[in-house]
Amino acid sequence: MSADFVYLVLGVALLLAVVLPLALSRYALSAPLILVVVGAVIGLLPFDKYGIDPISQQGFTEHLTELTVIVALMGVGLALDRPLSLLRPSTWRGWSLAWRLLLIAMPLSIAGVALLGWWVMGLAPAAALLLGAALAPTDPVLASDVQVGGPSVGENNEEIEESDHVRFALTSEAGLNDGLAFPFVYAAILMAGSGPVTEWAWKWVGFYVIAKIVIGVLIGVATGWLLGKIAFRSRRESLAVAQRGEPLLALALMLASYGAAELAQGYGFLAVFAAAMTLRSMERSHHYHEQMHSMIERLEQIFTLMVLLLLGIALTNGLLTNLSWQGMLVALALVFVIRPLAGWIALRLFAGREPIHGPERWAIAIFGVRGVGSVYYLAYAEGQALFPQLGALWSTMAFAIITSVVVHGIFATPVMKRLERFREARVPELDTSGSSRS
Repeated sequence: MSADFVYLVLGVALLLAVVLPLALSRYALSAPLILVVVGAVIGLLPFDKYGIDPISQQGFTEHLTELTVIVALMGVGLALDRPLSLLRPSTWRGWSLAWRLLLIAMPLSIAGVALLGWWVMGLAPAAALLLGAALAPTDPVLASDVQVGGPSVGENNEEIEESDHVRFALTSEAGLNDGLAFPFVYAAILMAGSGPVTEWAWKWVGFYVIAKIVIGVLIGVATGWLLGKIAFRSRRESLAVAQRGEPLLALALMLASYGAAELAQGYGFLAVFAAAMTLRSMERSHHYHEQMHSMIERLEQIFTLMVLLLLGIALTNGLLTNLSWQGMLVALALVFVIRPLAGWIALRLFAGREPIHGPERWAIAIFGVRGVGSVYYLAYAEGQALFPQLGALWSTMAFAIITSVVVHGIFATPVMKRLERFREARVPELDTSGSSRS
């Protein structure tokens, strides 16, 4: 892929980042949907194909999507208002929706996709597991329409609770599952290149499941705490960047936490999210959080639009060449059956004390958006081991992303508006029932 073409795509992405938000505000269409369509149209033009092939351009694809995901994770961590502290177990209960989606819905989704990939598509076990691990996590990049809008700040340094449980659940799930899906990606890599399961199972559990998660979280918390202390409480004017409103601290924290965690053999995705959450926990009402989130959000828009344009171009230049009807069936089953059913099981059969109701529960279960993270996982695994039927994996993954972008992009805005009306209609009912009991 030529550098000149990358500059062109980046310029188009910047232009669309400025124009699209306002242009689409009155329509029930998402920017990702429009960008993929624009990219597909560009790919049909009679120009040189520029080597837009994520399989042959594995290194470029991996690093571009990697950077896009960590920027999105930083934004998600800064946006969440609900507190979470390792030292305060009472805060963990407020995240029970996220825990159930992560510990129940995600493994069920991985198992469902892997089983269908092996049974319906005829994939080798390692390739089937990789497909499930890459497609099961929800995406923090393309799910902005169903996530929390940004940090809430005020006059008092108090803990602010999100009242929208749907947006909180989808946001927190997307922030955490990009790191928690990695052990399953590594299981597929080990299965493809390290022999029978009995030879690497204990190493996988001890290192890839436990050690790398712990290292990533601890480094994220430590870097977030350190830079937060410096930014908000340093007595030196040159270091008290929060008082100056310098938002580049968020970018510095993002890169430092990710790099440190990866060097220490931890999960960098978890480190970035933990660092952002830790920074957000300091001086919660400070307007500096808004400034940092705004900068990260704009950066996320640029990278996301660039990735989507390239994905759209690749779609009409051979990315779907190896798509079979069996692959289409697996992708459609993920979007319409596996994820909704897994989410419903996690939220209904293992119900907690959250005041969520049927429509909200189904919205959380259904809106598991697939996107850039799946591209990264597949590109990363391609660089680590030799997988059979790699072309079929890429085509199926691309079709699943497009299906998710189209379906969720069309229905996200009207469904979220309807849920808002549902909650507003319930408030008078609750007030009336409370008055009658008194």
